[in-house]
Amino acid sequence: DYQTRLTVCDDIGTILRKTKKTAVLITHDLAEAVSMADRIIVLTRRPGRIKSIVPIHFSAPVLSPLERRNDPAFSNYFNSVWKLLQT
Repeated sequence: DYQTRLTVCDDIGTILRKTKKTAVLITHDLAEAVSMADRIIVLTRRPGRIKSIVPIHFSAPVLSPLERRNDPAFSNYFNSVWKLLQT
């Protein structure tokens, strides 16, 4: 269910930050991408090439993915990536 997905996402984000590990997340879920990433790579349609790289910086770098969803910057990043996908 959705709540479990958010909790697992939050746990994974916390583990990655604590262990200072790098992970590549491939998703079609913009909210998930913005809440988890330090950068989002937007690809073109086939053939997939890099269209844009969007750096993600929140005011408090230690925010969990769930906390990021409530940060005012979240909607700005979400809308920026959405616009890139529409063009």
